[in-house]
Amino acid sequence: MPDTTPDTSTVLPALPAPSAQAERLIELGVHEIAGLSADEVRAFAAETAGEGALLAVHPDRAPASALAPLLRREGKPGFVVVDMPDVDAFTPCAVELPDAPLYVVTGVDRGDHMANWSPEEVLPALTKEDRTPLLLTEGIHWVLQEPAVLERNRCFMTIGSRLRKPNGSLDARTPAIWISNGTGRDGRERRNAPKVGWCWWNNRHTWLGFASTTGRSS
Repeated sequence: MPDTTPDTSTVLPALPAPSAQAERLIELGVHEIAGLSADEVRAFAAETAGEGALLAVHPDRAPASALAPLLRREGKPGFVVVDMPDVDAFTPCAVELPDAPLYVVTGVDRGDHMANWSPEEVLPALTKEDRTPLLLTEGIHWVLQEPAVLERNRCFMTIGSRLRKPNGSLDARTPAIWISNGTGRDGRERRNAPKVGWCWWNNRHTWLGFASTTGRSS
């Protein structure tokens, strides 16, 4: 098992107030993707209390393929890697979502102290801490609201989203959000752009933490 000493070298910026997050979603047109009115988003935010609460749209309403291009870093839009055309088939796995178009994710953590762990090693550790891994869409929402949480060498996986194969087994790919180096099929023009990709279930990466939450509510 990798070193479990918490990494406290980076203090992440606090999330904006729920009302500001609502305006950000509306500005980006996320409400239209989700089939919601701007007033519905604002009303939900007005009822949301609690510091550090992240507003999220249910992935059935706003899938990762629609949200990823809204990400920005150094003026460059986010993208999904070309070998993940089935990104929206990565659905919640062992994660209970509120039955609502909008919900709140609390206690979000990037999981820097779990960098260089494999997803297989992380999942039981999170369970012991009464935490669950973020979905890919939740991770995108987090970066949309606070782009600074995505840093070089401190990016994160979102292993709450998994792809189940027709035979019932889980695909070995696990989603992550990081920053493109502009190499290979990404294309040089995408260097430093936010990137939705994947890593293997049993692999470790020193630069990938594991984003998680203490809970979700509507």
